[in-house]
Amino acid sequence: NGLAVRVPLTNASLTDCVFEVKREVTREEVNAALKAASESGPLKGILGFETKPLVSTDYTNDTRSSIIDAQSTQVIDGTLIKIYAWYDNEAGYSKRMAELCNIVAAQNITGTEPTFKYE
Repeated sequence: NGLAVRVPLTNASLTDCVFEVKREVTREEVNAALKAASESGPLKGILGFETKPLVSTDYTNDTRSSIIDAQSTQVIDGTLIKIYAWYDNEAGYSKRMAELCNIVAAQNITGTEPTFKYE
């Protein structure tokens, strides 16, 4: 279950995500797993993790696809997890599309390096 809320600002929005898990977990376990995922592996640079009490305008121009609001993480009855994740409606999407262009360009039929590279 989840909900995305388009707030009345230029770009930043909030997603409300609810998950049910098989075993009981704690808020600390959930946040530790999300923090670890944001710091290494395939989600590094895509998923963010924030412990400070920021507001929507703090996420404007953030190119990560989603930033977990760690202070808002909730665990209800041990197996129901609720997290809030902020994102910039334009910057994160644009960054992912540019990365996809780089991947597609690298697969061209000539086997040469792509001439376009977005950092």
